[in-house]
Amino acid sequence: MGVAIPIETSARHIHMCRADFETLFGEGKELTFKAELSQPGQYVSEERITVQGPKGTFENVAILGPFRNETQLEISVTDCRKLGIPGVIRQSGDTAGTPGCTLIGPNGSLTLDHGVIVAKRHIHMTPLQALQMNVQDNDNVFVITNSFERSLIFADVIVRVHPNFALAMHVDTDEANAFAGMENPTGVILKLFGGQTYNLQKWAEELQNGINRL
Repeated sequence: MGVAIPIETSARHIHMCRADFETLFGEGKELTFKAELSQPGQYVSEERITVQGPKGTFENVAILGPFRNETQLEISVTDCRKLGIPGVIRQSGDTAGTPGCTLIGPNGSLTLDHGVIVAKRHIHMTPLQALQMNVQDNDNVFVITNSFERSLIFADVIVRVHPNFALAMHVDTDEANAFAGMENPTGVILKLFGGQTYNLQKWAEELQNGINRL
């Protein structure tokens, strides 16, 4: 029997470095704790910013703590379209070559030349849980959701393993809306093609060419 993985919706938010935060809120200012998040040590702060792109703006964007080495805005593809910037799908921390935007706070503003990503869907888990599910850090897996009348299979889900992680799969609002219908959705890792998601594209190409291996 597969392990039920809680699926959490990650709405638009930003991680900030201290220098950028002080530019927006004032020198010496600190993040104000508001509520814990599911991952140990992570929290949402009281502070909010405005995000501005060529075509649109989002107000009251949540800042997550603690501070990071680099500022990173995580939004959905739909959000990218509203802002008027490309939707670049990346793992957290992989921001080279990504689009930027303007950040506006109560004490000032700044323009990022990169750092806006659509977060690649992923699962946080401990080493023991990875052993139980027979996966390793940075594996690409399939996850089938348990959702009333809108179940679906997610491909290209990245496994992230660390002793301090709590078991949870994170999807953005676009992905969550695709299978919405349960208050506490869960998913199970599905062993298709030996667990290798890159074979899904090969299978699709074969079907288009009239080859059916089922």
